[in-house]
Amino acid sequence: MARPLWAALRALLVLTLVTGVIYPAVITGVAQAAFSGKANGSMVEADGREVGSELIGQTWNDADGDPDPRWFQPRPSHSGYDPGATGSGQLGASDPTLVETVAEARRQVATFNGVREDEVPPDAVTGSGSAVDPHISPEYAAIQTHRVAEANDLSADEVAGLVEDHIEGRDLGFLGNERVNVLALNLALRELAQG
Repeated sequence: MARPLWAALRALLVLTLVTGVIYPAVITGVAQAAFSGKANGSMVEADGREVGSELIGQTWNDADGDPDPRWFQPRPSHSGYDPGATGSGQLGASDPTLVETVAEARRQVATFNGVREDEVPPDAVTGSGSAVDPHISPEYAAIQTHRVAEANDLSADEVAGLVEDHIEGRDLGFLGNERVNVLALNLALRELAQG
């Protein structure tokens, strides 16, 4: 009986060492050497400090916690863009609470951006499945250009050109939709406004 137990214990120790120490150390080393930025969270720096991750959305609010008209706004997040609290709100498409919430959000977005309610795209009023999506649709960015241009004393054409420059294509040319990274767009906007 002792011999099989000793063999099982040795196998456990070897497998623990290989799968729990050696394999993770090798993979971490390769990731750090070959893909350091991505392995460390795809952090974005501006003025010598980290300002966010290109993979996680964030709010662009004023001191009172309201959406700041100077910045492009992201899509809603029920988690406040907290990556530790991600996930869906779990309301069905016909749920009266969701329908009412989306209708109110559509009114607010339309008023804030000075557009008609039927011009507000779906991603402006609905959160993503992860609740931390850093991207918006080019359509949502487009309805914000006039407000952002006016708040930053820029021309609408300059801001629209900035949006156009930041549209990311579909993955592999056919997967997903075109999108705009809000953090990258707002950092470029800040440069343009300061320049």
